[in-house]
Amino acid sequence: MESTTVDHAITSRRSIRRFLPTPVPAATVEAILDIAARAPSGTNMQPWRGYALAGEAKDQLVAAVQAVFDAEEPGHVQEVQYYPDSFFEPYLSRRRTVGWGLYGLLGITKGDSARMKAQHRRNFQFFDAPVGLIFTIDRRLATGSWLDYGMFLQNIMTAARGRGLDTCAQAAWSHYHRAIRPVLGLEDVETVVCGMALGYADPDAPENQLATERTPARTFVRFDGFSD
Repeated sequence: MESTTVDHAITSRRSIRRFLPTPVPAATVEAILDIAARAPSGTNMQPWRGYALAGEAKDQLVAAVQAVFDAEEPGHVQEVQYYPDSFFEPYLSRRRTVGWGLYGLLGITKGDSARMKAQHRRNFQFFDAPVGLIFTIDRRLATGSWLDYGMFLQNIMTAARGRGLDTCAQAAWSHYHRAIRPVLGLEDVETVVCGMALGYADPDAPENQLATERTPARTFVRFDGFSD
């Protein structure tokens, strides 16, 4: 069966790590976010809140966070833990595969901590994307709202692909919530969920050639009661 437009938008989405400087109009960003906000949420609570940044506003945030990153100041950690304390299979192997796949394309060898750090630092300039997005959630909300938030973020990435744009969802920004707060004027109840780069992929960047695999449904779902 031929893929639908929606299928193509989903399957063509990749985490892009180098963008062209081509501007994205505010109206386009707003349209994407309006569509994304159709995501379902428990009792229609709509727990998302965001900040769309371009130009000098984005540069100000980038400068503030990179300064903290470069200073290696202690205490800049996530308010909510994203990864487990220790990885185990099959998740450990999947993590290593994508990590070394990216580093291989960039020519970063094992043990080259300086280049690894430099690549990680690029997170905090939104990988040169013209638009940077920061998303927050009210810390008083519960796990269900975080699940709802994931559907909202996926909608953004899918709607962006439908318009020929690319994204990279970035949990790394949440480690630097203390540096982000004064720049964006976050309220005390706001927890940083993630950042997201938005723009047009640089087709010549080697890191953008990374293609990750997905396991088929029958490896993680048991099918019962079907006649075929």
